[in-house]
Amino acid sequence: MSSFRSHIPPLLCLTLIFFLNFLSRVVLAPLLLTIERDLNIGHGEAGSLFLFISLGYFPALFGSGFVSSRLTHRRTIILSSVAVGLSLFAISLSYTLWAIRFGLILLGLSAGLYLPSGIAAITDMVSPKSLGKAIAVHELAPNIGLLGAPLVAEGLMIWFSWRGAMAVLGGAALCAGVVFVCLGKGGEFLGETPNTRTLPVLLKLPSLWIMMALFGMGIGATLGIFAMLPLYLVAERGLERGWANTLVALSRIPGPGVAFLGGWATDRLGPRKALGGVFLTTGMATVLLGMVHGVWIIPVLFLQPVFAVCFFPAGFAALSKIGPPKVRNVAVSLTIAVAFLIGGGGIPTGIGIMAEEGFFSVGIMLVGALLIGSIILIRYLAFYEEGIQASG
Repeated sequence: MSSFRSHIPPLLCLTLIFFLNFLSRVVLAPLLLTIERDLNIGHGEAGSLFLFISLGYFPALFGSGFVSSRLTHRRTIILSSVAVGLSLFAISLSYTLWAIRFGLILLGLSAGLYLPSGIAAITDMVSPKSLGKAIAVHELAPNIGLLGAPLVAEGLMIWFSWRGAMAVLGGAALCAGVVFVCLGKGGEFLGETPNTRTLPVLLKLPSLWIMMALFGMGIGATLGIFAMLPLYLVAERGLERGWANTLVALSRIPGPGVAFLGGWATDRLGPRKALGGVFLTTGMATVLLGMVHGVWIIPVLFLQPVFAVCFFPAGFAALSKIGPPKVRNVAVSLTIAVAFLIGGGGIPTGIGIMAEEGFFSVGIMLVGALLIGSIILIRYLAFYEEGIQASG
């Protein structure tokens, strides 16, 4: 294997594709107020737009192996990027709510194909001793995406409508696919189809269902709240749209650094205690987010994502201990797919429905209460190694 430095250009190509993949799914959040006004829809219908993305993302993420097993991982990455671009173009040309919803399902399907093949390409491209660094670079994409989505939306809205902004992102995704064709490496092999024989083994594990619920709430505390936050700040707390989007972007800056601290805490405390602490602090901060008014909203706005992002190191550490080693990759795919449906789709939709009835703040606080209540589930987590030791 050659040096890590020689792999930086193709790695950055993959990171760019992942960034645009993620950005295309979260950029609706800062555009939501404009979309509401343009389509003359309420908060409930606006919040449900994220559910339609999740309805596409769920089967694509779990079933991506069926595509990569026929096309290779490299071609699946290119297909995903091009399809994301075309889906964004389709949405930009849609003028009815149902046409936009169909476009969002296609966007979710297109985006969901990427991640398993992207990780496989990185694993194939770099040496095992450099894999941690490569994954760390790749994982900058969602963090920069959360930071960049409000700023990109505001920047594009200076020249374009929200449809024009989606079209520009679609063009960027198409260009990223072309760049990967020219400069990208890795993934020149077929993927593995999901082994359906492992599903009955997994679905009998109570801890798998618990992890689905915990990841659903963890994603809800990050992406779910983020999806509705700009609309909440403008419609409920009276902030100007540009200022609200700027605050939301700035509040995401500490995320990557804090996530490393969350990983350190998980190593010191263990997954159970770390998860308990994350859900308690994130839940309390989310409840406060729905309660405070005036200038007090700003410190809470920065505090909530700092706690929420710490879920993922602890969550993945716990998930890696569920079931025997041979079924864990399927456990990860299934858990993340279901969790995105719950946290990335269901929670924004629920908050939007409550907002429609005049209970926007209560919807935010209810998510916080559910996060605190999730601590009860952590008590019933059983790890595979502990079962082996106990039987021994």
